[in-house]
Amino acid sequence: MKDKLNQSILNQLVSNVVTKNYIYEAVFYVSSDDNSIDLISASGNINEDSQYYIASINKFFVSAIILKLYTENKLDLQDKISKYLPEEVVRGLHLHKGKDYSNDLTIAHLLSHTSGLPCYLTDKQANGKKAMAELEAGNDQPWSIDKVIQEVKRMKTHFPPGKECRAKYIDTNHQILGSIIENITGEPVNIVLKNLFQKLNLTKTYVCEDANDKNFVPIRYKSEIRHIPLFLTSTQNDIISTAKDQMTFLKAFFNGYFFPMERFNELEKWNKIFFPFKYGIGIQKFYMPRILSPYHPMPDMLGHCGSTGSVAFYVPDMDIYITGTTNQQARPNIAFQTMIKIINKLR
Repeated sequence: MKDKLNQSILNQLVSNVVTKNYIYEAVFYVSSDDNSIDLISASGNINEDSQYYIASINKFFVSAIILKLYTENKLDLQDKISKYLPEEVVRGLHLHKGKDYSNDLTIAHLLSHTSGLPCYLTDKQANGKKAMAELEAGNDQPWSIDKVIQEVKRMKTHFPPGKECRAKYIDTNHQILGSIIENITGEPVNIVLKNLFQKLNLTKTYVCEDANDKNFVPIRYKSEIRHIPLFLTSTQNDIISTAKDQMTFLKAFFNGYFFPMERFNELEKWNKIFFPFKYGIGIQKFYMPRILSPYHPMPDMLGHCGSTGSVAFYVPDMDIYITGTTNQQARPNIAFQTMIKIINKLR
């Protein structure tokens, strides 16, 4: 029988994380629905209440808002995006092998990463550059939704929308979803997000809007600090938060605040994106095949992660929630290794 996870064991696990190459800070929060387990630990240049950049967990927030609008009958997931966006935005958005699929794109395609659209961040632009590589190199630049749409129309698509068994993780999808949220609510996505933070009492969570903001732990890429205020303040949906606020959001999501719990199976239509992740309707799954862990099968984890080692996952088989970050763009895998160690201590 393994040692049950307690505060000192979690402290040890988290302090071990910052001994690893390029990891300068780590915070992890582990909790259950009944709070019989409720432990948080921080090590390095971060504390339990430190604010940090959640990176692509912002997609989880945007998806949650879309799902809530769906349950309120303000949209349907099978609606064409052309219903909510200007014709000049949709026209020419998805040209694949000479055919225009732009009017076939649905909200579900965007939510599930089955749109086949180009990724404005990680795919090659018309000029041959990749925006993510530029940002990692310290070349900060703004990416408004107008710029995203303009650039994507000049880039190469991956596959027709909804092509069977095809999915590709594309940042473009959730930027467009932000515009759809704005169309339906009549408010910019950053305001809709702020209202959500207020409703959930996420008092230390906010959308990046101030280029001079020094309130959060600096983003790291290897041994360097990455200062990218132009990018962060341009998207209208990049978020700073804490492990505790992330826990509040995560529990709200899996307890039906946005989408009825009894219908969660509707979201679990999994497609492989990149190992070891699958993507459903607005949620990500971290899975470990039995062959890689034959003696202690790793339970599935549902939620979302970010490229900086930020995590927000629920483990249904154990009724355990884990949030936190290792705040390292170059080694996000360390966060998952830590989650696995935490889960193994709980079994």
